[in-house]
Amino acid sequence: MRGGAAWSPDKHGLRIAVRVTPRSSREAFGGSDAEHFAARLTAPPVEGAANAALVQLVARSFGVPRRAVTLVAGDTARVKRLLVEGDTATLEQTAASLYATKA
Repeated sequence: MRGGAAWSPDKHGLRIAVRVTPRSSREAFGGSDAEHFAARLTAPPVEGAANAALVQLVARSFGVPRRAVTLVAGDTARVKRLLVEGDTATLEQTAASLYATKA
């Protein structure tokens, strides 16, 4: 299963699209729709706090170190694009598994 535009392979790993909901009561990461994953963050969207929390949540969800996750687009937007570095096949399997769960 592939999550439509939610993720795509990259020569360094996997590119993912994530729709962020800051100031949530709990943190969660999972599937949303064909266009992106959904991330709920307890951090507010000020001074990069939500972006830092997102990087940490994505790294934890994909089982990679924080340094392997880079925000590549959408710094101030609700929908963000990230690069998760690592073995593409393994990351795609993880993405499919995460996509099956609701955030």
